[in-house]
Amino acid sequence: MKKTAKYYKENPDARKKKNEYQKRFNKKPSAVKKRVEANRANRKAGTYGNGDGLDYSHTTGKMESQSKNRGRKGEGGRTKGKPHRK
Repeated sequence: MKKTAKYYKENPDARKKKNEYQKRFNKKPSAVKKRVEANRANRKAGTYGNGDGLDYSHTTGKMESQSKNRGRKGEGGRTKGKPHRK
């Protein structure tokens, strides 16, 4: 189990707060539009729900590995030069 998953498993109040935030964020029109666009691209490419480990990238506009897409600087991504919290 990774550190974040372990943290939220051990801290139910923090998990509840995170889930409430995510629920609000995922309802935003911008988040819905982004999700619909990604799902449409995945379906068109034939990779939707097949477990191949590919995601549609909003920055490059093409399919790429989940780790590369989700690890990039930006929304929910990693930023360079900032120290990690401990």
